[in-house]
Amino acid sequence: MKEDLMAKIMDEVMKKMGDAPKQETTPVKEEKVEEPIVEKAKPCSLTEFVGTAIGNTIGLVIANVDYNLHELMNIDKKFRSIGIVGGRTGAGPHIFAADEAVKATNSEILLIELPRDTEGGAGHGSLIIFGAEDVSDARRAVEVTLNELDRTFGDVYGSSAGHLEFQYTARASYALNKAFNAPIGKSFGITVGAPAAIGVLLADTAVKAANVDVVGYSTPGNGGTSYSNEVILTFSGDSGAVRQSIIAAREVGKQLLGTLSNEELKSSTVPYI
Repeated sequence: MKEDLMAKIMDEVMKKMGDAPKQETTPVKEEKVEEPIVEKAKPCSLTEFVGTAIGNTIGLVIANVDYNLHELMNIDKKFRSIGIVGGRTGAGPHIFAADEAVKATNSEILLIELPRDTEGGAGHGSLIIFGAEDVSDARRAVEVTLNELDRTFGDVYGSSAGHLEFQYTARASYALNKAFNAPIGKSFGITVGAPAAIGVLLADTAVKAANVDVVGYSTPGNGGTSYSNEVILTFSGDSGAVRQSIIAAREVGKQLLGTLSNEELKSSTVPYI
């Protein structure tokens, strides 16, 4: 009797469960995460090709420079191999990057030139040549320079109206000495303003902000800037003082260049000073 009663109860429960509407579960729609579009340079199979970097920069190496060209370039005979770095936009970032390369490799700076370029802008491009007795050292110098450019472009700001550039190193080496007569082993910085009028005020701001030693002052007419529309101040001194001068000039420069364009002034990469 009890068994019959329990069976009836179970039947009723099962019927009710069967009558209950089934809850449909909506499948979770997976959102498609779009990969950022990254422009990649075209591959190059030439053994002389090392790589590319920001500023339309290319790095090359020549294992054995042709004898006749070697003579024309006035290269010391002990340097059979050369590393070459050239960019359309930059100059300052390239020289500071090359300075790190000299510190890290067994190479020397043979040439630094600042062509008037910036792809139609107010400033320079760059041509830097390293000399080395072994091709591996020349290649490594170029690699270090290309890798450093992402950092040294950190305090470069540009718009359609002009550009600002600020660079700093705690210890200058041979690239900066060759390009700017920087005292080797000392803290060194530069300020660059284009149009040149802004550069003049940046220079004044920098030397007033801290106790620094002016190393050089380049204007469009004195041959220091390849007649480009910018003014460059180079200076040395105590590490804290050099940084203070740069930071003060950077704040002034961003305000001034901002008056010439509605564009937001952003760092080319990530500020490092």
